[in-house]
Amino acid sequence: MNDAHLHLVVTHLPIVGVLIGFFVLLTGYFTKSPQVKTMALGIFIFSSLAAIAAFFTGEGAEEIVEKLPGVSETLIHAHEEQAEIFYTMMLILGGLSLVTFLIHYKKYAFAKYGFIVVLLLSISSIVMSKFVGTSGGEIVHTEIRSDGNNLIQLDSNTDDDDD
Repeated sequence: MNDAHLHLVVTHLPIVGVLIGFFVLLTGYFTKSPQVKTMALGIFIFSSLAAIAAFFTGEGAEEIVEKLPGVSETLIHAHEEQAEIFYTMMLILGGLSLVTFLIHYKKYAFAKYGFIVVLLLSISSIVMSKFVGTSGGEIVHTEIRSDGNNLIQLDSNTDDDDD
């Protein structure tokens, strides 16, 4: 397994994890279950640890991918910029989730505000995860690029007239 493969494996964890954590936390609010809300905090903490792994495998992946034909340095740079923002957001989300877990465990009344802030930050992290995930995919997946010029074109001289 090379660095690019490792990066692809770990990058999906924080993206999917923050989405799952959001839905678990929302479920905890609807069911009024402190256990479910606490589980969401654990998911956010795990996702932030996965974000650390994703961030630190990115440089090795770049070294491999930038040598591939058709890979744009501009796309790589855009992905790096968005990844830095997402990484920071995930560190804050993970840290805040840990603090909320601790104040909830100590039964402080203001823990409910920690859960609210975690919920709001998870929403913004989900939005950012969409951008960082898409920008990463666009580096080598020309079919998802929005410019339309990089779509794979089928040759018009196919065997359609064999009927």
